[in-house]
Parts: sequence; structure tokens; C-alpha cells
Amino acid sequence: MHNAALAAVGLRDWRYQLLPVPPERFEETVRALPRAGFRGANVTIPHKRAALSLADRASERARAIGAANTLVFGPDPEVIEADNTDAPAVLESLPFAAAGRTALVLGAGGSARAAVWALLDAAAAEVRVWNRTPSRAVQLCEEFGGGTPVRAANPADILVHCTSSGLDASDQMFKGLPLDADDVSGYDCVVDLLYTDTETPLVRAARERGIPTVDGLEVLVAQGALSFERFTGVSAPVDMMRAAARAT
Repeated sequence: MHNAALAAVGLRDWRYQLLPVPPERFEETVRALPRAGFRGANVTIPHKRAALSLADRASERARAIGAANTLVFGPDPEVIEADNTDAPAVLESLPFAAAGRTALVLGAGGSARAAVWALLDAAAAEVRVWNRTPSRAVQLCEEFGGGTPVRAANPADILVHCTSSGLDASDQMFKGLPLDADDVSGYDCVVDLLYTDTETPLVRAARERGIPTVDGLEVLVAQGALSFERFTGVSAPVDMMRAAARAT
């Protein structure tokens, strides 16, 4: 996706590459990247909290969420900037504005933190948080000073799925969630942050019932485009990135 975007904007001497790093080597690896010619890095689990901790500067939203997925290296190799593009990507992907809407977020991990913060920041009327371990939902809401921990999945305008249920596109996905396929009809929009080779059972259930959906690849493209612009200073060719991501 990123390499297709780099080629599209004429940055043909740039490359985006995978760097698997174990947690114990994360900080020293990141510190070495600027001097090796890197302009930035996207960070995924399990490193998002560590990325924020090692940064010299961080955006307000990254600090509020408590995690960063984007690191930017400027002219000074000693200064690392952190941002979280997951949160705005969720909002950009919605088919309508979140302001004044009700939302239910399933999960309390890193992606859920970004989604809950984004919805609260966008003035959603109510943000409910469900987690298999109820105390984690309570803790998340207390940390953010907003949101309502819940034990059940009642209808809302927006449903955001942030758990690992459905990662293998198994039809058993709903066994790990507080709702079944028919309950999806109680939402005006379904967002599933998982991205798999095929649509998840949650997305499929929503589409079969005519409910607008946002799948994980769409959010991946949106956050990737924001990161791309931070790295390069060039507007992201979003359509090209989307085509590349869906062709993979």
C-alpha cells in the first residue's frame, strides 16, 4: 500500500519495509532508524505503548490515548515524534459524523482505546464500552473520564468491533461477542477494525441486512494515508492506496 503510494507521487527512491522487532529490542532499534535514513515508522502490537514512551514529542491525541502507531523522524536524529492516526482514521471512515450519535465499542485494548477516544473527542452523545473482562471496560472509561462501561450490547447508531473475535473469518465469531447476527440490525453503521483476506462474519451479517459497513482494510487505508503524509509531507493518493491494499 505504501510502496504503491510512493511510486504514485514520484518518490521512487523511497521504500516502505517490514521490520519485525522483539519487545526487548524495540527502543534501541527505533533509536537507530533515523541515522539509517528512515523518515518514520508505523508501529503495531505489541509496541504501541512503548512507542509513545520513547518519543521525545507526542501529539495531544497520542498522549490522551496512551499509545502511538506512528513515529516521525525529523532533521534532528535525536528527536522522535509520536502520533496516533488510528483515532482520526475511525472517524474519517464513518458514513456520517459521530457528533450527537450513540456508539458501542466492543473491546478495551489498543484499537478500542483509539476508537473510544476518537468518538468522545468528536462529541458523540454516548460511548458505551463492552469487554469480556468488565473491569477493563470500567478502567478504560475511568482513564478517559468519559464513556459508559456496559455488560450487554444494546442498539446504538454506531457499532465498533475491536476484539480479536473473527480474526480467522470463522463463523464462530459471534460466540465471543455479546450479540448475534440478527442483533446487528439494531445499528445504523458497523465498523470492524479487523482486516482479513475475506470479510468477517460481522461485516457479512451487516451487509446482508443492508447496514452500512466499514471494514478493517478501509480503516487501515485511512490511518496509512495520514501516516504517509506525516512521513513525506505529500498528500496521500488514497485511491491508489486502497486499490493496493485490497489487491493484496
